[in-house]
Amino acid sequence: MGIQDDLLVVEDVSYTYLDRFSALDDVSLRVRRGERLALVGANGCGKSTLLKVLDGLLYPDTGRYLAFGEEITEERLEDEQLNAAFRSRVGFIFQNSDAQLFSPTVRDEIAFGPLNMAMPRAEAEVRVADTLAMLGITELADRAPYQLSGGQKKRVAIAGVLAMNPEVLLFDEPTAALDPRTQQWLTELIVELSRAGKTIVLATHDLASVDTLAERCVVLGEDHRVVADGASHDILGDRELLLAVNLIHEHTHSQGLPRRVPV
Repeated sequence: MGIQDDLLVVEDVSYTYLDRFSALDDVSLRVRRGERLALVGANGCGKSTLLKVLDGLLYPDTGRYLAFGEEITEERLEDEQLNAAFRSRVGFIFQNSDAQLFSPTVRDEIAFGPLNMAMPRAEAEVRVADTLAMLGITELADRAPYQLSGGQKKRVAIAGVLAMNPEVLLFDEPTAALDPRTQQWLTELIVELSRAGKTIVLATHDLASVDTLAERCVVLGEDHRVVADGASHDILGDRELLLAVNLIHEHTHSQGLPRRVPV
């Protein structure tokens, strides 16, 4: 793959919360068209912060971020045309679905993005119906999001993003706090979306899901720097690396871990 295949490019980015707490320290990353990429590392290493940079929710203190060949800054996103183009091409699914759902009904929630992209209402209604059917939640259309279970909320949050048909999907801890059936459903959905040509970036510390969810891993250390970047099966097989970044500990046993992680 060449430079033209790099959809998202992070160059030497650092970010600090409250001018005191480092979240990212000189991080560089290239996200290639059509790949499934996992950002892995212990809690607090900067995975979620990096996802928010990729979504244009946070802006680097130093370094720069380019998406689809355009530099993304707070000032540049004040341009309505650039902002609309960027927002329509990148979708973010938060770890906590309650942070994402705000409309009176599920139908309104899914329609919000298309309508704000100036899609005609009739076309938006078709898009909503198609998305509801695709995710198997048509019967929830007139329910209020607060009335739903955790798994149902996750489906609605994903539907709201998919209704805008973005090229890139960002997932923050996608399998966290979900029941096993919903975890399996979401894993299969992410793989299907990848097969359909979507570019997937997900942040997780759940090693058991990485081998299925991602083909490539970027590992962030507790010093908020990138310490490894490679094929998922190579990263999962490097016990010394996983120990060093606090993703496993000396007495980890095999239950629940990918088989490639030696114990």
